[in-house]
Amino acid sequence: MRNARAQNRNSTMPVDVLLSGGIDSAAAMAFYLRQDFDVKALFVDFGQAAAKQELGAARSLCNYYGAPLSVLTAKCGRSFPTGEISGRNAFLIFAAILVGKRRPLIVAMGIHEGAPYYDCSGRFLKGIQTIVDGYADGSIKIAAPFLKWNKPMIWQFCKESKLPIDMTYSCEKGGTSPCGTCLSCKDREALYAL
Repeated sequence: MRNARAQNRNSTMPVDVLLSGGIDSAAAMAFYLRQDFDVKALFVDFGQAAAKQELGAARSLCNYYGAPLSVLTAKCGRSFPTGEISGRNAFLIFAAILVGKRRPLIVAMGIHEGAPYYDCSGRFLKGIQTIVDGYADGSIKIAAPFLKWNKPMIWQFCKESKLPIDMTYSCEKGGTSPCGTCLSCKDREALYAL
């Protein structure tokens, strides 16, 4: 799939997608690939419980799409809870800036409407963009193509795009089988019920 895309790349700006291996970030990668952007993915292992399973999903998705994957490991010896992890999305954005070499650049993430967390909001994006502009003089744009989409809209996009949903991983607890109780498992279960 990658070779056919390489000839018709959208040359305006490369895109580094923050890829967790879940549905939303996989959809963000597919979104930019469908528009023929030069897409690379970054997976960050910050010690989250599901890091091993998420990385496996990210690798499978990148192999499927023919997109390069970089992995950054930043461990602090702390365990993280399920649900909101304060500072997570800001950390991921700064990790992408730290290891990203391409300029200009879009750093894309799969945040969407309906999430109850500050770092999944338009207010967060606006604030983080201001900080990033200070570091990059406007050469890096932080993008969230699904910010005004709800989860069922992303699900529909995934189906229309023939995104390999079975390759994604969405359980926050990190087991080989979904726990069925965390917010990510409940979201995924609701989507399959649609």
